[in-house]
Amino acid sequence: MESTGVAAAFWLLSAVTVGGALLVLLSRNLVHALVFLVLAFLGTAGLFLTLSADFIAVAQVLIYAGAIAVLIVFAIMLTPLASRDNGNSLYAVPGVLLGLATAALVAFAALEVGWPELAGGALEARGFTSTVATIGELLLGRYVLAFEVASVLLLFALIGAIVLVREDAPDGPGEGQGP
Repeated sequence: MESTGVAAAFWLLSAVTVGGALLVLLSRNLVHALVFLVLAFLGTAGLFLTLSADFIAVAQVLIYAGAIAVLIVFAIMLTPLASRDNGNSLYAVPGVLLGLATAALVAFAALEVGWPELAGGALEARGFTSTVATIGELLLGRYVLAFEVASVLLLFALIGAIVLVREDAPDGPGEGQGP
C-alpha cells in the first residue's frame, strides 16, 4: 500500500465489511439482515476502490448493493410473515465449522503464497492505466466476438421469456367472452 491513508481506508473498510457480514449472521430479522448485507456489499466496493479497481467497485454497488438487494427485498415481502424470522437452525454448528475451515484455508493461502507486489512504478511499468479503459478496449477489441455472442444469447433469452409468459389471444371474434 502506498500511503497511510490508503492503509487506514483498507482496514476501516475491511472492518465494515466483516462487521456487516457478522451482523447478517447474528440478525434475527431478515430486513435488518438485508441492511447489514448491503453494508457488507458497500464495504466490499470500497475495498475494490482501495485496490484501484474502480469498474468492479461500481459494478459491485450497482449489481449487489442495488439490484440483488432489491431482489431480496421482493423475496422477503412476498413470503408469509411467519417465515421472516431468522430462527435457530440445525445447520448452525456445521456452518460455523465450514466457515472456520474456509477462513483457515484462505489464511494459509494468503500467508504461504509468494504474492508479487505491484505498487507505484511497477503498475505503470506494466501498462496499468484504468480498469474501465482496459475492460472497454478488451471487450471491443480482442473479445468482441464473445461480447457479441453473449449479447445475442441474452437477446434470445429475453425473447424466449416473453414468449413463455405471453398469453395467447382468442382465435376468433367472440371467443373467450361470456354470454
